[in-house]
Amino acid sequence: MPSNEFVIWTIILCSIVTWASRVMPFIILKYIKLPQVIVEFLDFVPIVIMSALWFENLFIQHLGQLPSINWLNFFATIPTLIAALLFKNLSLIVLVGVVSITILRLIM
Repeated sequence: MPSNEFVIWTIILCSIVTWASRVMPFIILKYIKLPQVIVEFLDFVPIVIMSALWFENLFIQHLGQLPSINWLNFFATIPTLIAALLFKNLSLIVLVGVVSITILRLIM
């Protein structure tokens, strides 16, 4: 069984590595000017990530069959899409989605 000191050092070092890998790109990009083509390509990253998360949670996988719709997530999607079309603010879209699914889970 590992010692407590080993576990604590492992947690600290893993935290530093995780933090550095998430913060370093922002620090590096602050001082480097990217070509316009790359900037335009990176503009699609947030919507692609949100779409992948949305599709993953909208359907329920059944091995050997077609997926079925997760109706709770489907109904939470409606106000979220309306917020997305009206405001085009990613933080607000996520907030509306979280509030929508929370209200639906409380009702059901």
